[in-house]
Amino acid sequence: MKTHIELGKKGEELAVQFLLLKGYQIEERNWRHGRAEIDIIARKNEKLIFIEVKTRSTDYFGNPEASVDRRKRELIASAAGAYIILQHHEWMIRYDVVAIVMKPEGRYSISHFEDAFF
Repeated sequence: MKTHIELGKKGEELAVQFLLLKGYQIEERNWRHGRAEIDIIARKNEKLIFIEVKTRSTDYFGNPEASVDRRKRELIASAAGAYIILQHHEWMIRYDVVAIVMKPEGRYSISHFEDAFF
């Protein structure tokens, strides 16, 4: 059984591979600003996309994406604002969630929720 941290790292790696296959360009991983961390910052079609990855070993207690609550969204948005200023970004942005549920024998399910915050 993987630790919580190992599970999260595995989920982030799966999310990166998934996004690359969908044509996303990964700009940053685990970008921190204050107490907030943005798991993945990517670009696609002129948009800057801030992506929260949630990985669970089971969906018994609910879907992983449900754990991205109002406080988490506020922290990510605050960090995204700082990133936008640092990068002098002037075009569209979006907030996505990638939810992963690990299954037996190394299998997993992955769901991508585009524009998940609004």
